[in-house]
Amino acid sequence: MTTETRSTCAYCGVGCGVIIESADGRITDVRGDAEHPANFGRLCTKGSTLHLSAQTGARARYPELRRRREDERVRVDWDSALDFAAERFAGIIEAHGPDSVAFYVSGQFLTEDYYVFNKLAKGLIGTNNIDTNSRLCMSSAVSAYKIALGADGPPGCYEDIELTDCVLIAGSNMAYAHPVLFRRLEEARERRPQMKIIAVDPRRTDTAASADLHLAIQPGTDVALFNAMLHVLLAEGLCDLDHIADHSTGFDALRELVANYAPEIAAKICAVRSEDIRTAARWFGQSKAALSLYCQGLNQSIHGTDKNLALINLHLATGQIARPGAGPFSLTGQPNAMGGREVGGMATLLSGHRDLANPVHREEVARLWGVPSVPATPGKTAVEMFEAVRSGEIKAIWIACTNPVHSMPQQARVVEALRRAEFVVVQDAFHTTDTTAFADLLLPATSWGEKGGTVTNSERRISRVQAAVAAPGEARHDWRIGVDFAHRLATRLGHDGTPLFPYERPEQIFNEHRESTRGRDLDITGLSYALLETRGPQQWPFPDGASVGKAWLYEDRCFATADGRARFTATPYLAPAEEPDSEYPLRLTTGRLRDQWHGMSRSGTVARLFSHVEAPALAMHPHDLRIRGLQAGELVRVANARGELILPVEADESLLRGQVHLAMHWGAQFMNGAGSNALTSSAFDAQSQQPELKHAVVQVSRFEAPRQIVAMRSAETIDEALARLDAVRPLLKEAPYASCVLHGRDRPVLVYRAASPQPIASALIERLDRALDLHEHHATMAYDDARRNVSKHALVCDARLLAVRLVGEIAAADWLKELMASESALPSAGAWMLAPVSRPLAAQDLRGRTVCSCLDVSENDIRGAIDAGANLSTLQMTLGCGTGCGFCVPEIKRMIVARAPATTAERA
Repeated sequence: MTTETRSTCAYCGVGCGVIIESADGRITDVRGDAEHPANFGRLCTKGSTLHLSAQTGARARYPELRRRREDERVRVDWDSALDFAAERFAGIIEAHGPDSVAFYVSGQFLTEDYYVFNKLAKGLIGTNNIDTNSRLCMSSAVSAYKIALGADGPPGCYEDIELTDCVLIAGSNMAYAHPVLFRRLEEARERRPQMKIIAVDPRRTDTAASADLHLAIQPGTDVALFNAMLHVLLAEGLCDLDHIADHSTGFDALRELVANYAPEIAAKICAVRSEDIRTAARWFGQSKAALSLYCQGLNQSIHGTDKNLALINLHLATGQIARPGAGPFSLTGQPNAMGGREVGGMATLLSGHRDLANPVHREEVARLWGVPSVPATPGKTAVEMFEAVRSGEIKAIWIACTNPVHSMPQQARVVEALRRAEFVVVQDAFHTTDTTAFADLLLPATSWGEKGGTVTNSERRISRVQAAVAAPGEARHDWRIGVDFAHRLATRLGHDGTPLFPYERPEQIFNEHRESTRGRDLDITGLSYALLETRGPQQWPFPDGASVGKAWLYEDRCFATADGRARFTATPYLAPAEEPDSEYPLRLTTGRLRDQWHGMSRSGTVARLFSHVEAPALAMHPHDLRIRGLQAGELVRVANARGELILPVEADESLLRGQVHLAMHWGAQFMNGAGSNALTSSAFDAQSQQPELKHAVVQVSRFEAPRQIVAMRSAETIDEALARLDAVRPLLKEAPYASCVLHGRDRPVLVYRAASPQPIASALIERLDRALDLHEHHATMAYDDARRNVSKHALVCDARLLAVRLVGEIAAADWLKELMASESALPSAGAWMLAPVSRPLAAQDLRGRTVCSCLDVSENDIRGAIDAGANLSTLQMTLGCGTGCGFCVPEIKRMIVARAPATTAERA
């Protein structure tokens, strides 16, 4: 019997509603919730495959303890695990004080989880050393909202997308990062073709390609652009001077500053046309309603707060705020980054959006919690926290639901910190993350579909999350782990933890959190679990007596500052943390893939999500390839003073010359190397403490590695594929370049690739053969030519290729990979195996990567149809691509333009 349970998606901050289908204690399917106001039933490629990531072999299922750091962890029971953790934390606190321990938590926590850990650190232990990975994505936006408007929170809502006349998208590839909202924007423009879209992005992403005007600025020059736009608005009388006079302060200083930012001056800084700056300003200022949507391109910078403030200045100066269709809207990266801020789960905040520096706020929280006081000293923020672990100032760290070894900048220092720490606890649903390897204590947590509570999405909308199935193995809810640990720690510190942590179910935690918001800007005293379950998701504020939440903040133009006025901030343009020079002449930018999310601990368990982009590669403009004598597909070394990576390089005309790009998802679980953050700087914004993860300078050079090996193994189930992936991962470090990923749809295939300047070591070949069942198997076919350094071994059963390992000669690798994934019979197996050189396959012989994940339509199928005269409508009717979630439509349109430039307008 199938059961349906309402919940929310576990990925980005759009907060899509989902309906989970389960049977016999297992999640079997997921679909969009047509009644949820965030998505109205639509899901992206990641959300629509959530059920495929549930209860896989990648899950942590029982506690593991390393009794001596040099030993492997061993399985223990929960009592032993938490007793040991409490003893270690208590001993360190008693010897070195409360600030010698720290907690690093996550925007993937539910609000109730966040509340418990915030209270554990600040209320029980007495340290503000609790921060979150939201520091890496949202803190600059938060800082700017508080400075300009007085409080944290987007003033608008998703409905603005349908109501606006002009959308300014800055530093966001919405088509990939927030595809449900981007599809909503596309549909809004189809209904209202007069709508203007401006995209500000160094790359011509799918989002930028869909815009009416793309401002391809140099990375980090956003402030100069926005100041120049304000210069135009003032010069052409497009500012709302009455709004400025009646509802703001600080404009005179800003006016004086932007007088120096004529479009011609900013054009040289930004490397765009001055007339395009004027056009953007006019569209923004002349529109009845102008909306800005922005994300990490603004936030992840040492000047992230200034970038946000300069954009908010445009809204305040034109009165484009606090009304339908208008306002500065920060797009949240994680599913509950906002919920964490609501409960004060950061080093500089307190519950209910209170400020740690305010003694009245500290007293309010202490009274609410029933503790003598809340510590006044600010805690360590993310980068500072790991530096303090590295220096020994922090002795023990508890990491929950996040993967800092992958996501933090300058990863080598984070690894060094965890190796030096006296005690590391990792609390996670997955045992495969980069960080779990450093855990002295690994605690298994429940995950999506198994836990209940609440989350808050980007538009301040709180949704009820409900469990569909029981936890796998011995996994426990995050809040429950925190409460159980708190009781033990309180006893060892000489306290009674029960009054402080009396919770037996998450609703009790929510009710206490709700009370902490009374009278605050985010007042939710009118909400309850029952109301959320019967009336659906609600926006805050929703105080006692309210019948509905507030869609638009500050409609009365009374802002959340002491005098009720918004604050203009004069923001001069300052250069990025690093500029290219002769040693490191290229700008590296980082970004997202369409079908992967963050460190891939969840999405990386779904084979079909690798079909759009299979493996890590460095993108470079064709001109930069040519002047370096490089060819697409060759291996390159990308390096700076912090680290290096060996990767294939690919040509990408969406980039400006002098720039390279690398997706941020790839890490040591899928490649030999730590990923993009081996290269990024730990420099951070002075106001928000958010690091500059989007930009670094690098050098790129050819890496000669002529000896290549490809090994592949099909699997009957995803758990079998993941088990083989675990077995092969240690071999990633056996060659300078190596990657190991999944491929396929219904039948997953493990794909390992490696290359080396030296002959492939026989030990590596033997270990691969054993991991893939090729070693001494009776059905293994073999061709070995020592003189030519060519070796081919294949496992064939009933004419089906189950495994293959190619050394020295890999021309047929992609064809064999597709053959294995499709379960097709292997033609002419003997002839292929015994041939010293396989026939290189032409592009048309291969299926190519998947463009439409929903209908499994490949790029070669789409290109063939375009060449035969198909337009978008014809492609949708004949191939079905773009008719599922619709998130491949921007790419299909781009393919149409690329294949038939002369008839672009008609056919796209």
